[in-house]
Amino acid sequence: MSEARAPNKLQRSLMRLDEAPAFMRGFVQNIILRRAVPFTGTAGVKFVSLTPERVEVRLANEHRVQNHIGGVHASAMNLLAETATGMVVGMNVRDDCTPLAKELSMAFKKRAMGGLKAVATLTAEQRAAMRASDKGEVQVSVTVTDEAGVEPVECVFTWAWVPSSRPAKN
Repeated sequence: MSEARAPNKLQRSLMRLDEAPAFMRGFVQNIILRRAVPFTGTAGVKFVSLTPERVEVRLANEHRVQNHIGGVHASAMNLLAETATGMVVGMNVRDDCTPLAKELSMAFKKRAMGGLKAVATLTAEQRAAMRASDKGEVQVSVTVTDEAGVEPVECVFTWAWVPSSRPAKN
């Protein structure tokens, strides 16, 4: 039987959204998260679903994120996948730790058609490891699909977490 876990700082912040009227929650959530990670607002990333197990984000194929052939730029695809993986890690990392992107790999497979969706997930074992230690790393599963349901890019993200503050050296 798994033990209940108190929400971390990010989860507690998002839980405060329950105080807002239901019709405004998504809008307010996007404003709050875009302020926390400003570049997501610049690109227009939309936070669709946020749980400690799964995060879904979307990016419309708009001029500000397009490449020279009218598709979503490779850097914007990276931002989308990094945002999804970073947010799911952020929903699980202990309050006394800081998450850090450590490594990424992206393989471009097909031309993206339209907007994109990224879904990142963590297993129960990965989440437990994050609770058990103040330092470690995890490879986060993320799937990026376009409006046609095709995966134009395959991504692998490794995130680390470290203590937020280290004791002073003597």
